[in-house]
Amino acid sequence: MQYKQTLIFVLAGITLSACDSGDINIQPQTAVTDSNNTTITGNGSNANDICASYVNSGGQTIQGVSDGTNCTYSQAFVGAGNNLTVDMTVPALPNGGAHIFEGSLFVGETHRTNADLATAGIASGGDGPVLTIEAGATLAFQTSNDFIIINRGSQIFAVGTESAPITLTSVSDVNGTVGPEDVQQWGGVVINGFGVTNKCAYTGTRGQAGFALAGECHVDAEGAAGLDESQYGGANDEDSSGRLEYVRVKHTGATVGNGDELNGISFGGVGSNTVVNNLEVYSTFDDGIEMFGGAVSFNNLVALYVRDDAIDIDEGWQGSITNALVIQSATDGNHCIEADGIGSYGDLDPAVRADFVARNLNSRTTISNLTCIISPNGAATATHDPGAGWRLREGLWIDINDSLLISSFGANDTGSANDNYCLRFQDQESLDAVNNGDSNLNSVIFACQETYRDVDNENIAAAEGAVAATLADGVATSATAVNDTSLQLLEGTVPVYSIDYATSQVDGAVPNASSTPTSGAFLGALSAGSVDWTLNWTYGIHDGSRGQALWFETL
Repeated sequence: MQYKQTLIFVLAGITLSACDSGDINIQPQTAVTDSNNTTITGNGSNANDICASYVNSGGQTIQGVSDGTNCTYSQAFVGAGNNLTVDMTVPALPNGGAHIFEGSLFVGETHRTNADLATAGIASGGDGPVLTIEAGATLAFQTSNDFIIINRGSQIFAVGTESAPITLTSVSDVNGTVGPEDVQQWGGVVINGFGVTNKCAYTGTRGQAGFALAGECHVDAEGAAGLDESQYGGANDEDSSGRLEYVRVKHTGATVGNGDELNGISFGGVGSNTVVNNLEVYSTFDDGIEMFGGAVSFNNLVALYVRDDAIDIDEGWQGSITNALVIQSATDGNHCIEADGIGSYGDLDPAVRADFVARNLNSRTTISNLTCIISPNGAATATHDPGAGWRLREGLWIDINDSLLISSFGANDTGSANDNYCLRFQDQESLDAVNNGDSNLNSVIFACQETYRDVDNENIAAAEGAVAATLADGVATSATAVNDTSLQLLEGTVPVYSIDYATSQVDGAVPNASSTPTSGAFLGALSAGSVDWTLNWTYGIHDGSRGQALWFETL
């Protein structure tokens, strides 16, 4: 067994008490058809000119309708079955105005066969239309049936700034009628690319010369039913679906026609040349972000009030996450991480699964500087399943570095082995990956009521032996310094910062010196001694930009 000496587990367990915009034209038009199919003629005094527009295949300019503050786009402008097939820019509106869509916004068209892709000239990101969203813009959708799809070959460039983030949300949020933790106000976002997914067949070894598809690869994305259908997958892990920076996705989720539950953002086969920096998913019904294969990476991720898994990994995703803050609701939320190595794992023969791993087709990822604050909720209040930490399974290879996982906030539910645990290996292959050194937990602190679960909860000792013995025990009702100074794992005015070795306490003492972080002076997403990268652009954490205080601030 290979084991990193920097691993700590703090058991706060059973003793706890409780682009290109060539087709866009927002300049005055002599003849414009607005999204209500009204033809407008004028000399530039048209109020609708502040709204987004595009030129259709007939040469006609189609434009949104302004009420002086917001712009509205009917389904005649764009919607399910009326996909955007040319480039379009959505500008920031003055005075906090929002772009209100009465239907879905699907960019590009989906293609279900290689022949259809070839006919359309779609082979990689950039071949299809580009959606550009300007810094500071807000896009709002009416119902849970409405969502955004970026189809294969198409791209989204949503590049906000710290002072002017981009918001994708619901009309109820714009109107001020939404509650802080309300979900299912609109669908969410689906981004599809040509990256590798182990739901498809390949020849050769991923990342090596000669690797190629063995046949067609068109996997149905989430939301795939009828006019909402889209596909992802291919053999190009370097594909680009665009760029997301300083983007907030709020109040999402829906159960759609085929039974899928839409996430904050679903990344299907999204490639490594897609840039994602400073992304927040807020109040989501299902997962925060979910990666189905591909190799897209993330820097500075916030997942707040996610009701299912904040970070969901599947089908051979091989990207990375650097700096991530996950905070569940006081009464809802499932896993901080649910990570699967191989799609449809249970349906595959063990020899096939071993071949997938040998050919680098399983999920292999590195997550660094992650803070997870897990809800002590149980089955009575959970939308999906009770609060828990990291569920690692199905042939996964993962490295988790310099991270902090906390569920020590009072009356956790100890009546079930299915909730409030920190770490679970759900199958022998994922446990073996730790024993073999293919997965590593480096400089990690756990503070949970139940530290380990193993393969169907049958071999707790094996899980403990694979990672480490507990090096310190904590007895506390809170991991902040407010009420118990013996367990101080969260610092800051809003206590979401990381553990700092100069000020933190475990059993009233600075943690063991062997636990020095691998990449700096702290564990977790944030350091109280450095610039807080969540300031100014996120919603829900800091005063002045949230609907309620974080539930553990005064614990």
